[in-house]
Amino acid sequence: MDITQLILDDHAEQRRLFGIIEQIDPKDTDALTAVWGRLSAFLDVHAEAEERFFYPQLMKIGEGANDAEDGTVAGETEDAIEDHNKLRDAVKAVEGHAVGSPGWFEAVGAANVVNSKHMGEEERQGLTDFRLNADLEMRHDLAVKFAAFEAEHITGIKPVNKDPDAYVDKHG
Repeated sequence: MDITQLILDDHAEQRRLFGIIEQIDPKDTDALTAVWGRLSAFLDVHAEAEERFFYPQLMKIGEGANDAEDGTVAGETEDAIEDHNKLRDAVKAVEGHAVGSPGWFEAVGAANVVNSKHMGEEERQGLTDFRLNADLEMRHDLAVKFAAFEAEHITGIKPVNKDPDAYVDKHG
């Protein structure tokens, strides 16, 4: 088991759930509510799991990969935490609209854009950096913790934005 693969698998599931929402009739608010409820909880839990297990270790061993912000692991991590905050805010913005309304779909679409941009960066930067610098034992041990956390919080968590600078200072 490898934490980088678990994160990639989660990204695929996030993309799949956004795609499902796009294909549901706007009048089927029960289905939209159910799928969005699952997706929004999943996004929050996934981000928190990364912040608890992946990024602290990346800060210790990473070197900055590909187009990392300012070329450093600190920049790479700070950008990821900022992205998670933007995503939490985008997910919360969906609540301000009636399910199935044009505004609701627009807000879900905005969350999809924020999430997609973040996943692309993370896949090029943090995950690449980690695969290059973490041994298989570390990747496995973190994967176990990551999977257990997600399983324990399958119904979601309370989303809390974090100060990116304070996060990097704490884990750097």
